[in-house]
Amino acid sequence: MTNLQNCLDNCSVYCGTFHKYNNSSLYGKWLNLSDYSDYDELLEAMRELHKDEHDPEFMFSDYEHCELFERLGLISESFLSPDIYDIAEQIDDSGHNTEVFEACVDCLGKMDFQSIYEYVNNFYCGEFANDIEFVEYLYENDIPFNLPSFVVIDWEATARNIMYDYFESNGHYFNS
Repeated sequence: MTNLQNCLDNCSVYCGTFHKYNNSSLYGKWLNLSDYSDYDELLEAMRELHKDEHDPEFMFSDYEHCELFERLGLISESFLSPDIYDIAEQIDDSGHNTEVFEACVDCLGKMDFQSIYEYVNNFYCGEFANDIEFVEYLYENDIPFNLPSFVVIDWEATARNIMYDYFESNGHYFNS
């Protein structure tokens, strides 16, 4: 299994055509993107599937596990971006899973992928159960070990204050 398949492994589209749909046919097939090495190979499979049409206008009436690609504008009912394989490869090579990129999009909103990619690589802090756990992690190495026992850190208040400088989504934290 290549790195590319990791990101695309569960991503599938149901490929029909607008012509068939307009003629009351839902004929099509589920295509798993990881079964194809690149966009051209996928395109060839879609053309082969609908070879009964001269110039098929593909329709993706359903897709699974493609939330990130949909939010990035790479897939919709009438569009599948030729860049989807390159972007999937960049995600796999980044060392982060799609959840991290989805969390980044949640925090920043819709942006082009290169901006999201750079933000993740420059500002991703990690995954934590909650703000307090995250802030404790941040200060873990900054707090001297020889603090007197009467010093008590209010982690809840510290977390509340420090979170003004960070974004969080689904347990994924980013420096703002």
